Amino acid sequence: MRCFVEAKIVEEGAIALPARRFFQLVREITSPQIKISAETSEIAEITTGTSVFKIHGMNKAEFPALPDLSGSLEISFTSSNLKAMLSKTSFSAAKEDSRYMLNGVQVQIADQKATFIGTDGKRLAKASSSVSIDPSVQGSYVIPLKAVEEMIKMLEESDANVALQLAHDKISLESGPLTLVTKLLSGQYPDVQRVIPAKIEQSFSIHREELISLLRQVSLFTSETSSSVRFSFETGQLHLAAMSSDIGEGRVSMPVDYAGPKLEIAFNPYFFLDILRHIKDETFRFGLNDPHNPGLITDSSEALFVIMPMRLSEAPALRKETIAPV
Repeated sequence: MRCFVEAKIVEEGAIALPARRFFQLVREITSPQIKISAETSEIAEITTGTSVFKIHGMNKAEFPALPDLSGSLEISFTSSNLKAMLSKTSFSAAKEDSRYMLNGVQVQIADQKATFIGTDGKRLAKASSSVSIDPSVQGSYVIPLKAVEEMIKMLEESDANVALQLAHDKISLESGPLTLVTKLLSGQYPDVQRVIPAKIEQSFSIHREELISLLRQVSLFTSETSSSVRFSFETGQLHLAAMSSDIGEGRVSMPVDYAGPKLEIAFNPYFFLDILRHIKDETFRFGLNDPHNPGLITDSSEALFVIMPMRLSEAPALRKETIAPV
């Protein structure tokens, strides 16, 4: 990562300093200005008011140069748009999964559109944005999750343009004075398109805030070994239920515009809440086929979310349930 900051330069020069120690010192200084000087190539003197500090560094020649990405594919986004695309998908990416490629966010470039995808096998998030590039340009890249999280911190909620440069093994994001370069994950990202339901038998709208409130309530009655909430749909109503032998039982209900036959399906409430937090609309569309296939969540944007069901227990009470395979 590289960052530029305005300063009064008396004499040009460079030195490499231990980042954590230097940051800790600057954080503790109360003076509004500091002076940095280096009489040798390995010792920096930090002066502020009557205080003087000397930090041992290293010669600038020992510090690695940023990779040269000239000639790579460059795509322009508004800062707020790219931040939204990354935020809406990165929460679904796996963390330290043995399936290495899932520990990142895939970026697909095709038909003048950039599509971002994150999945951990239990849920999936997909968001798209139109981009001004040659229609013939295509490519697939997987950004490590840690780098995505840093990009989200860099980006601001503004209409300022930011540049994303994509090479075969590296990606660079330039936003104002900040530039981040990271290696891409190498390998084949799984074909997630087959997981997204192509046909939905029941599609209806649900009030987002009300469902968030009820899921938070009923999730208190799930155990660590079985974080499962039973969703029971009948005409005009959604009933949520969770039961734990150690905690107790919770049952809540809310009105929905469901008009199909009675349908029962179970989901992990925490995965469902994660999705709802990334939806900004007052209501969202929920699509279902049966208790064994994933649910599809969409809003007024081009984003979509897929959540895998959990197996319903044969008995009326909710017992231990497991994740259905992707």
